[in-house]
Amino acid sequence: MSEAIAVKSLVAGSLRREVTRLSSTGAERLGDAVSIEEPLEIRLSHMDGQARSEQSIAITMRTPGQDQALAIGFLAGEAIIRRADDIRSIRHCGPPSPDKGLQNVLRVELEDSVRVDIEVLKRHFYTTSSCGVCGKASLDAISMQAPEREDSGFAIGASVLQGLPAKLLPRQDEFTRTGGLHASASFNASGRIGRIQEDVGRHNALDKLVGSYFREGGLSGFGILLSGRASFELIQKAAMAGVRLVAAIGAPSSLAIELAEQEGITLIGFLKSSGFNLYCHGQRVLEA
Repeated sequence: MSEAIAVKSLVAGSLRREVTRLSSTGAERLGDAVSIEEPLEIRLSHMDGQARSEQSIAITMRTPGQDQALAIGFLAGEAIIRRADDIRSIRHCGPPSPDKGLQNVLRVELEDSVRVDIEVLKRHFYTTSSCGVCGKASLDAISMQAPEREDSGFAIGASVLQGLPAKLLPRQDEFTRTGGLHASASFNASGRIGRIQEDVGRHNALDKLVGSYFREGGLSGFGILLSGRASFELIQKAAMAGVRLVAAIGAPSSLAIELAEQEGITLIGFLKSSGFNLYCHGQRVLEA
């Protein structure tokens, strides 16, 4: 068993804290499950000219566990890696955190053949961060980055979609305990949920899901179900993963709709048992 797998198997997504609960009957002390939020630093080792360089390229606040999948999904979403064999090794490094004993630094070593332009990467982070630049610039950046993929032909019935939220909630283990985590899940055309990933960050949950499929050919034959709203960043990650249908239990943003329309992604919002909103590319939703 590798070091990374051993660490991952020991990580829990929540901890117990004593709280005071106030109600109409008074105050009482009791235990409460709280979602863990800790930083994860992703360090990238790659060839820079004739020498190997190592840099910290991202720090994200995440729920510990599935760190490798999170990093792989993140790197794929930023077009740093294209194939599973672009990665030579991936493992935690450095001492554990002094307060919880968690490994919060992950080192990803790329193969010598993989070239990384750090300056382009930094500019791409800025352009797609949706803070201070216009929506058109962000859309253009994704259009240049998203790989061309054949349409998988994925389609699903409207009534099948409406049954997905009821299937998701029982599998949100950490959310059930804490009420504090987002979830991203894969599902097939018959409405069976394949995998679910949870995290305090909705983008981290999707990165974990994308990363978990990366060595298995990706998510192009699946739909993605989001437990909350559909933001621009989540549609960006879906586009980079080749996903053609995204269903959100919450609302989409205006830029998320524009990006889905541009990238040929069927976007569904406000999904519930009684119905949903279909925003674009409705040909993949089949009527009963």
